[in-house]
Amino acid sequence: MKEFQPIKEGKVREIYDNGDSLIMVATDRISAFDVILKNKISRKGTVLTQMSKFWFDYTKDLLPNHMLSVDVADMPEFFRQPQFDGNSMMCKKLTMLPIECIVRGYITGSGWASYQKTGVVCGITLPAGLRESDKLPEPIYTPSTKAEIGDHDENISYEQSITVLEKAFPGKGEEYAAKLRDYTITLYRQCAEYALSRGIIIADTKFEFGLDEEGNIVLGDEMLTPDSSRFWPLEGYEPGHGQPSFDKQFVRDWLKANPDSDYDLPQEVIDKTIAKYLEAYELLTGKALA
Repeated sequence: MKEFQPIKEGKVREIYDNGDSLIMVATDRISAFDVILKNKISRKGTVLTQMSKFWFDYTKDLLPNHMLSVDVADMPEFFRQPQFDGNSMMCKKLTMLPIECIVRGYITGSGWASYQKTGVVCGITLPAGLRESDKLPEPIYTPSTKAEIGDHDENISYEQSITVLEKAFPGKGEEYAAKLRDYTITLYRQCAEYALSRGIIIADTKFEFGLDEEGNIVLGDEMLTPDSSRFWPLEGYEPGHGQPSFDKQFVRDWLKANPDSDYDLPQEVIDKTIAKYLEAYELLTGKALA
């Protein structure tokens, strides 16, 4: 059996080269504030992979994506081990575009902090009088640069995104920037509307895109998971303060309240976190995680 070593390890993912494809494995690691925590969140990697699969299938007529298969039977023998079953995705190879495409439908997090100071979020002036967690009149596109592990992503304006893309792809900056913005908002609108019908508010999310061999823009990375999005329960939604969520916010809040934790979570926090991930998966897909 051929052994595989990751060619790239992110905070949560490991990527393996499979010749004409890549295999992305979502581990049970969890990161917060750009730090990998000491604990694993069991089954988290499977939730992330299967939720991405659900959304890739749901939006494939809107925009092509990089997913080829999540069935380890389609992958080399090495990946037919228990630790890869359910949390691995075989993907097309793409040339990734150097922008994180963030869309915000509600005012929260760093956007809310910025709005309170200046009324502006990432160069976009918002109406006066918004409360924390209010729905925005229209979703806003607030791109950021991609940081290496240990660095922070940097929010940039749409105009700056043109410059970043132009530098990487001369002559294509304006075209790619406009397409990324439009695809991001279109995907968000369609998926947020569906999620709302299932009892989940998608407050914000990030997408990543790449180019295929023909130069077409293709959706890559993960899609609308609790790691890349803020999911709130529709039930009990009430602007004016922060909302409970189905994502890492629970972990972030605990870490903020326990600054001396050395990024080591108690079992209770781990159990509550995976329960939130599983609940979000079941609400959105209508079925329990296999």
